[in-house]
Amino acid sequence: MLNLRQGLRTPIAACRLLCLVLLPLAASAQTQLDPVAIVGTREPLALSRSSADIVVIDAETIRNTTADSVEDLLRRAAGIQLARNGGPGQPSGYFVRGISTNGTLVFIDGVRVGSATLGQAEFEALSLAQIDRIEVLRGPASSLYGADGVGGVIQIYTRRGEGSPRVTGGVVIGGYRSRHGDLGVSGSQGGFDYAAALGRDSSRGVSATRPGAQFGIFNPDADGYSRNFGNLRLGYTPAAGHRIGVGILETHLNSQYDSADFDAEFNPDPSADFRTRLTTRVAAIDYRGTISPVWTTSLQLANSVDDSKSGGMTISRFKTERDQATWQNALNLGADQQLVLAYEYLRERATGDGFTDALRRHNSAFVVGYSGRFAAFGVQADLRRDANSAYGDNTTGRLGVNYEVVPGLKLRALAGTSFRAPTFNDTSYPFFGIATIKPERGRSMEVGANWQSGTTSAALTLYRNRVRDMIGFDPDPNGTDCPQGFFGCAANTSRARLQGATLSIGQRWGDLEVRGTADLLDAVDADTGVRLARRAAHQETLAADYAIGAWSIGGSLLDVGSRPDGVVLGGYALLDLRATWRFLPQWRLEAKLLNALDHRVEPLRDYQGLGRQAWIGVRFDGQGL
Repeated sequence: MLNLRQGLRTPIAACRLLCLVLLPLAASAQTQLDPVAIVGTREPLALSRSSADIVVIDAETIRNTTADSVEDLLRRAAGIQLARNGGPGQPSGYFVRGISTNGTLVFIDGVRVGSATLGQAEFEALSLAQIDRIEVLRGPASSLYGADGVGGVIQIYTRRGEGSPRVTGGVVIGGYRSRHGDLGVSGSQGGFDYAAALGRDSSRGVSATRPGAQFGIFNPDADGYSRNFGNLRLGYTPAAGHRIGVGILETHLNSQYDSADFDAEFNPDPSADFRTRLTTRVAAIDYRGTISPVWTTSLQLANSVDDSKSGGMTISRFKTERDQATWQNALNLGADQQLVLAYEYLRERATGDGFTDALRRHNSAFVVGYSGRFAAFGVQADLRRDANSAYGDNTTGRLGVNYEVVPGLKLRALAGTSFRAPTFNDTSYPFFGIATIKPERGRSMEVGANWQSGTTSAALTLYRNRVRDMIGFDPDPNGTDCPQGFFGCAANTSRARLQGATLSIGQRWGDLEVRGTADLLDAVDADTGVRLARRAAHQETLAADYAIGAWSIGGSLLDVGSRPDGVVLGGYALLDLRATWRFLPQWRLEAKLLNALDHRVEPLRDYQGLGRQAWIGVRFDGQGL
C-alpha cells in the first residue's frame, strides 16, 4: 500500500524498537478512564467506540508542553506537519495527512474561524493560555462538517467554569526578549457559570528570512511579534439539563515579517518595516437542553471576524466575516444507539485590496449521523448535503465499523468522500486567482487498531486518500495557467495520492510516562510521481515525563524529514527540556530549554526558526479559593 522509500528506514526501525520495548510491558495497574470526544460524531462519544482516528489534547498536556505555539503543539501531539514563515508569531501552513492548510477545518467552541480569502485559520493569532482542550479528527470529515474538511477537523475549546472559584495566572520570560503573562478566573455559583482569561505574549525574534532569500526580500532586522488576547464564557442553567451560554474571544496580533516593495521595473526594496496586524474575534450564543430521555437539542448563533492589515510602505487589508447558525438534535434510540440530525447555515463575506467588490457566498446543509454498538461490533455512518451559492450542491458520506477482538484491542475501518471549494483567492485575487479553477473531490479509506492494557497503549492507522483536481500552487509564473502571475498562481493537480501510516505508543511506569509517535507519508502527484511540495516523508516525536515529590521533569524530541520546496530542504531535529518545582501547594516554578542543541531550522525555503531559547517563570493555580 505504501511507497515510503526515502528516509523511512530509520523511523520504521524506531517504531519496531518502541513496539519491542513497550508492548510486552503491559502493566497490571488500573485501566485509564476512556476519554470522550465530540469531534468524531458532533456529539460526545467515548473514543473506544469511535471508528475514526482522533487525538485528544487535554489541559494537562497543554500545561506541560514544551511547544512554542498552538501550531507547534498540534504537530507534537497530533502529528500535523508544520510549514511556518520563520519563528513563533509568523504565518503557518499545516498539513493533516498531507492535505494542504485550506483543506482542514478549524473551530473554536463550535464556531468556524479563519480567513475565507486564504482559506485557513491563523493559529499565530491564538495563545496556548487561551485553550483548555483540543480535539483533532485526522481524516476526511466533509460528511460531518462540510466543504474543506478534506484533511480533518481541529476543534479548540476554551475553559468553561465549574465548581468553586478558581484563579490561575503566570508570568514567564525567555530568550529573544520573549515575555508572556496571563490571568484567568473561573467557577460556578447557583445556576451561573463563568470563565474569563486575558494576557499578552511578545518576542523580539530573529530575522524571518536568511540572506539571499528569493525575490530579494531578506532584511537583517529582527522580526518579532506581540499578541494581546482575552476570552469570556458565561452560562446560566435555569433548570437541570438546560443551559444558555454566551462566549466571546478576541486576539490582536502585531507581527513583523520580511518582504519587499517593488518599483516599476520590479526591483525589490526590502527596507520597510513590514507588519501584519491581525484581529480575530469570535462571538456566540448557544443553548443545549435535554428535552426528554430520548431527545437532546442544541442551538448556536455565532459570528466570527478575521481582519488583517499587512504591508510596508503600502498597507493591504483583507477581512472575513462569517455568520453561522446551527441546530442539532441527538436522539437516543436505545442502549448505545444514537441518531444525530443537524441543520447548518453559513454566510461568508470577504473584502480586500485587489478585489473589485465584496465577495459573498452562503451555504445551507443538512447532516444525518448514526452511531451504534451491537455487543463487540460498532458502526458509524454520516451523510451531508450542502447547497452553496457559489459551487452548487454536493453530497458527501462516510461509513465506519469497529470490532473489539478481545478486551482492550479494537480493530476499525473507515471510508468516505470529501469535497473542497476554491477560496476567494483561488478564483478572484488579481495575478493569482484562476476563474476556471475546479473544486477538488476525494475518496479515502483507512484501517486501524487500538490497544489499551493497564497503563500501556498503542494505536496504528493506515490510510489512503485519492484526490481529483487538488487545489494548490503553480510556482511557474510563465506557465500557460499563469499568464499574468508574477510569482505563480492557483492551480489544480489532476490526481493526487496521499497515503501513509501513523503509529503511536504510550507507557507509564509509576511516575514515569513515555510516549512515542511516528508518521509516515507518501504524498505525490499520481500522474507524474513527483512528491507534493512541503510535505516530509516522515515525522517522529518522543516524549518522557517524570514526577518525583514536588518536582516534575521532562523532555521531548521532534524529528522532521526532508521536504521538497523548490529545492530539497534538509531534515532537522529539536530537543526540548523542561522542569517544574511546586514550592507551594498552589505555586510552581517552571523552566524550559527549547532547541537545546541549537540546531538550525529551515521550516520553509529561505526562512529560519529560532535557535536555543531558555524560559523561566512562575505560575499560580488557586483552585477552590
